[in-house]
Amino acid sequence: MEKICMNDFAWRVLSARNGMTHLFSVGQAGYILKSKQGQLLGIDLYLSECLERTEGHVGFKRLLPRILGLTDLQFDCIVATHPHYDHFDFDAMPELMANRQTHLYASVNCRQEITRLKMSEENIIYVKAGDTYQNGDYILDFVFCDHGTGAPDAVGLIITVDERKIYIAGDTCLRLDKANEYIEKGPFDIMIAPINGAYGNLTEKDCTLLSATLKPRLTIPSHYGMFASHGGDPGVFMKYMRENCPENRYYLMTLGEEIIL
Repeated sequence: MEKICMNDFAWRVLSARNGMTHLFSVGQAGYILKSKQGQLLGIDLYLSECLERTEGHVGFKRLLPRILGLTDLQFDCIVATHPHYDHFDFDAMPELMANRQTHLYASVNCRQEITRLKMSEENIIYVKAGDTYQNGDYILDFVFCDHGTGAPDAVGLIITVDERKIYIAGDTCLRLDKANEYIEKGPFDIMIAPINGAYGNLTEKDCTLLSATLKPRLTIPSHYGMFASHGGDPGVFMKYMRENCPENRYYLMTLGEEIIL
């Protein structure tokens, strides 16, 4: 795989052509959207190695390289779907918010971490399932997800930008009993969902069953490859997609890769 330098990736994001909608992968469950007007949205960005320094997190050594420095980009808004450190990076978040212009939409159980870090709450909005906010080109519709007792207030997210809809399942188990709530908010151009199966998340097969139910135009698996302890096999995911919903398109994004919507 081509080596990506941090400055190279930031430059590619900044120079991505206006008038088109861009989606970039930064690994784990982290993505960057750039709207046609050039506004930047970051979702669940894990940019540091903070987890491997955290007591009790053996097996969380970062296996994918860092491709974005903590101050390389200024985001219009950031979303943290829950406070687990691979979604709320406690090294990166104060730096990302230091400009006092970026808006952070964080699940309500992120408040304890934000207080611990002594961050200003000036541009922080605490969100729960059912909330909807607009920030520039982005409509952020926060929806139910089930990440168990470890993150009871975790949320999924539906992003509407440039007449496109992206459903980000968040860290969740399979809850097809909630599928109608999502279907009513579709149809979706892209669905991004975990396949790692650990810590209560969707397995490879679960992700394909969700894709078969929601029928997005494109399914992108996430939450694999960053940590040895997380699991998730994209080859197994592909096998189940062919078996369970062969009519559904899917795509495996590599680190730093860009999709134009």
